[in-house]
Amino acid sequence: MASISIKNMSVSYNKGKSYVLDNLNLEVKDGEFCVFLGPSGCGKSTAMHCIAGLLHPASGEIRFGNEVMTEGSGKKKTFVPPQERNIAMVFQEYALYPNMTVRENMSFALKTKKAPKEEIEKRVNYMAQMLSIEQLLDRRPAELSGGQRQRVALGRALVRDPQVFLLDEPLGNLDAKLRDQVRYELKKIQEQLGITTIYVTHDQTEAMTMADHIVLMRDGYIMQQGTPNELYDHPANEFVAGFLGTPQINLFSCDVKQENGKLILDAGAFRLEAPDSVRETLKDYAGQQVDLGVRPSDFEQAKEEANAIHAHVDSVEPLGDAYLIYVRVGDKVVVYKNTDEQAPTERELLLKPNMGKLHLFDPKTQKRINS
Repeated sequence: MASISIKNMSVSYNKGKSYVLDNLNLEVKDGEFCVFLGPSGCGKSTAMHCIAGLLHPASGEIRFGNEVMTEGSGKKKTFVPPQERNIAMVFQEYALYPNMTVRENMSFALKTKKAPKEEIEKRVNYMAQMLSIEQLLDRRPAELSGGQRQRVALGRALVRDPQVFLLDEPLGNLDAKLRDQVRYELKKIQEQLGITTIYVTHDQTEAMTMADHIVLMRDGYIMQQGTPNELYDHPANEFVAGFLGTPQINLFSCDVKQENGKLILDAGAFRLEAPDSVRETLKDYAGQQVDLGVRPSDFEQAKEEANAIHAHVDSVEPLGDAYLIYVRVGDKVVVYKNTDEQAPTERELLLKPNMGKLHLFDPKTQKRINS
C-alpha cells in the first residue's frame, strides 16, 4: 500500500489561461479512505484522473509513498503511465465484459499479467467470498442485477491487489436501499484490506459515512479538509457549513450590539445574548455584522423568552424517527429538526438554539470567526 502526496498541482485545459485545479496540496495517509467531495465542476474527478495518470497536470508533483509518479512541467517532466502505477479504478458505469462470466471478468487482469493459475483462482475465490458473489461466478453480466454488477466491478479491481484504489461515483446507478448496503460493504472491505482509497462523490451522506478524511472542493480549490466531524462541527466557511448537513444549516445576518456590558446578536426578528464562549471573538465585531449559523438539530423548543426565537409553523415533514418543522422567522424560512415522538400541534413556537454550537462567519470573507 502507499500514501499519496500532491504538491502544488495545477491543471489547465487552455495552456494556462485558466485552471481547473490551481495549486492543489494534499496528503493522504497509507490505508486511509479519502473522499473528494464537492459540486459538479469543482475539480474532484480531475484530481483523481491526475492521480491515476489519465491526465497530465500543467505543474506539480504526485508521489505514491516515496515514488514519484508525476513531477515538474514541460520537457523535464517525470511521468509514470497509468499501467505502471499499480492502481485500480471503478467508475459509475460498470464496464464489464458482456461475453465473459463473472469469474472471467475478475480474473482477466491477472491473466494478462500471466499470474499463475493457482494464484488467480485463489484471489478470485477470496474476493468473491468477501463480496458475497461466490454463487455468481459462472453467470454473465446480463444475468446480474445492478448491485451484483457493481460488486463484480469492485471485485475485478480489488483482485489485482492494488496499492491505490480509485472510485469515481461508483454507487450512482444504484437505488437508495442498495446504495446504503453497498456503501457499508465497500467501507468494511476497504478496512479489511487496508488499501489507500480515493472516492469521488457529490453526495455528502456518502462522504460523512465512509470517509476517514474528506477533501471538500469548489471551483478547483480545497475549501477544507479533515475528518467528517471536523468539517461538520467546525466548518471553515459558509460554503462548507452549507454543503455538509441535511437539511442545510440556517444562516442569519445579525448586527453585533453592546448593551449594558453584554454583546447582543440582533437579527431583527430576534435577539440573542452572545454566550461567554464567543464574547472575545465578537468584541472585534461590535457595531458591525456577522452571519450566524444554527443547524436544524441544534434548536429545541423553549418555555421562556430569554434567548428564544418566535417562529410560525409553515409545514411539517415526518421522517419516521423525527420531524422536519419548517417555520417562518420574520421573512425567513427556517428548518428545525424535532426528535419528539409527536410533532408540535401549535402554530406558534418558541425555539432556542444550542448556544454552545453557534457558528459565526464574517459576512465579507464568509470565513469562520469562532473557534
